[in-house]
Amino acid sequence: MSDAQVNPCSRLAAEEAPLHCICFLHARQRQPVFIPPSREPERTGTDPDTRLHHLCASMRSPNMALFKQQKVEDVYEIGEELGSGQFAIVKKCREKSTGVEYAAKFIKKRQSRASRRGVRREEIEREVAILQQILHANIIKLHDIYENKTDVVLILELVSGGELFDFLAQKESLSEEEATRFIKQILDGVNYLHSKKIAHFDLKPENIMLLDKNIPIPHIKLIDFGLAHKIEDGVEFKNIFGTPEFVAPEIVNYEPLGLAADMWSIGVITYILLSGASPFLGETKQETLANITAVNYEFDEEFFSNTSDLAKDFIQKLLVKDIRKRLTIQEALSHPWITLKEEAKVQENKKVDNTQLKTKRLREYTIKCHSSMPPNNTYINFERFARVVEDISLTERGFSTLAASHDSLQEDIDALVSIYNEKEAWYKEENESVRHKLSQLKYEYRKMESLKRHLQDDIETVGASLTGITGKYAGLQSQYESLSQELSEELKWIQDLMSSFQLENEACVNGNFDSVFNKDMNESLMELLNRSRCEEFLTGLNLDVAESNQ
Repeated sequence: MSDAQVNPCSRLAAEEAPLHCICFLHARQRQPVFIPPSREPERTGTDPDTRLHHLCASMRSPNMALFKQQKVEDVYEIGEELGSGQFAIVKKCREKSTGVEYAAKFIKKRQSRASRRGVRREEIEREVAILQQILHANIIKLHDIYENKTDVVLILELVSGGELFDFLAQKESLSEEEATRFIKQILDGVNYLHSKKIAHFDLKPENIMLLDKNIPIPHIKLIDFGLAHKIEDGVEFKNIFGTPEFVAPEIVNYEPLGLAADMWSIGVITYILLSGASPFLGETKQETLANITAVNYEFDEEFFSNTSDLAKDFIQKLLVKDIRKRLTIQEALSHPWITLKEEAKVQENKKVDNTQLKTKRLREYTIKCHSSMPPNNTYINFERFARVVEDISLTERGFSTLAASHDSLQEDIDALVSIYNEKEAWYKEENESVRHKLSQLKYEYRKMESLKRHLQDDIETVGASLTGITGKYAGLQSQYESLSQELSEELKWIQDLMSSFQLENEACVNGNFDSVFNKDMNESLMELLNRSRCEEFLTGLNLDVAESNQ
């Protein structure tokens, strides 16, 4: 099997691309890996709830040691290969002490940071840490972990029922009631994961296996936690990974990711399960991604003529671009299509005569997926295809693989060029915006400089005016002091004159003569003071004369 293949238990075997060089992983060709539980006697005569309780109880085991540093061959007998991928091989194994069968997943470790071969240890540790937190009947269980110089070996429970879609495609008919039973089990498993803030990020038909297909209602098992992440509150997580046909728009657009991405994938799975058609699958990977980001799908009458309105409503509420409006896992479990009793569902499903047609289309769809026709199909049974091709020509298979790799590489290059062009256009737009803002700042700066110069000129003008006023004030001050001195001399002369008059008044007996004389004297003084323009001195002198008369 080629390096481009991975089994359902393995991670998408390519390292997450760096942010500046992001592209989607190629569609994987996968072989169903038969993986479920330890073999135990089938319990007959019990209801499904009782069987589920016993199943959960059988899954409990003591705390396992992390990365046991011993040879896995010492504890397990390694058997046939079940599947392989780029950096992982899954083999059947049997525990020597108990005889219980498991699946051993050998993951090739990356030997150095510079190497591109193998899986980084922190990625393996993340997958192991998540698997160790999980204990649910609808989720694969990790049994043990071993490590040597080149590999980490995960011992997983063995699931023997194959893929859900292969099982349903082999049935003669399929009703919505049967479909809801399987969807309900998928929702139960995802509900358990989401309750622990774990997002799977790779839900698709290949990762939905059956515990045992030989019972009326087989148990669903969710597998492959290579892309799963713990979603932490307040921590933004972005990445571009997964299988293009089933990824949510927020993954394509490199936006913050959360639990809602799994709900979108469930919507795509339900659409395919009920119709046998894929809602977003295009001729190329780019077309598929464009359909996802535009939410470009419809309920074609050819495929959904017999599908109930409740089923369509369930799908519509999951395939919503706005994650705030998309159904949560709890809301999905409470949807009427999931919760209604069988009798009500029969009434809702108005056309039940052609349910076999749904199964036929699903069978045709799975056959297409297991063939080489659709290059963008993501769930291909490579072993079946490989046997046919080997019967025709080994050489032709080699050339076909080379051509497919070339086409896929070209698609990735085109995607990178498209991303680069979008970034370049964005940078140009931002550059123009910055230039415009810079031009405005320069204009404002020149305007402020001009105002500054005008203000400096005004300050200089005011300073010159103040200098002139100061000079005038100094001249007036000097003039005032000169006048003040002259008035002081005049006042002294008048005071002497008044003293001589008072002496003469004492010698005169006649008061009328004194009054007439004082009046003439006041008039002379008033005329003198008016000539000197000193009204304040005149007022004071009048007061002095009035006092002397008294």
